[in-house]
Amino acid sequence: MRKVCLLSLMLCAGAFAQSDTVVHFRGMEGVITAPGVDNPVSQIHSAPGPWTTRNGSARVNLESGEGSFEVEGLVLNGGTGSGTTGPVSSVIGTLVCNPGSPAGSAEAVIDTPATHLSEEGNAELSFKINVPPACNHPVFLIRVPSGRWLATGVKPVTSSRARY
Repeated sequence: MRKVCLLSLMLCAGAFAQSDTVVHFRGMEGVITAPGVDNPVSQIHSAPGPWTTRNGSARVNLESGEGSFEVEGLVLNGGTGSGTTGPVSSVIGTLVCNPGSPAGSAEAVIDTPATHLSEEGNAELSFKINVPPACNHPVFLIRVPSGRWLATGVKPVTSSRARY
């Protein structure tokens, strides 16, 4: 009788559990390219020169689409605008799913709304996006709203956690 009750409790708890897959990028790094050299991610071209960051992170729940990002000290690295944001006053976050289109999955590029980039190169945003059912090997980019990427999320960690 004790085994039947324990099994029933385990089955009931499993029925109420919902699994969320969250990818967390534990850092942000600026694009490191020489002026005039392109370093595309998917079909997204890189900024025309090097950028650097002091810190940053991004988090996206691949099931609900809820997420957030922050970047600190996103500035140009070199030239007369070195240490400034140059003409960039706002940024967007971009989740790239299935980069390079692995077999059986279509590549998808999903943008967040734009958010203000301070003169010090700081920005943050909480958002909700529509993530496709298959999002393998996700990449997170910080871009100018017109398209080029300035920084990328690094050290991605994916976790599944149950909510009861």
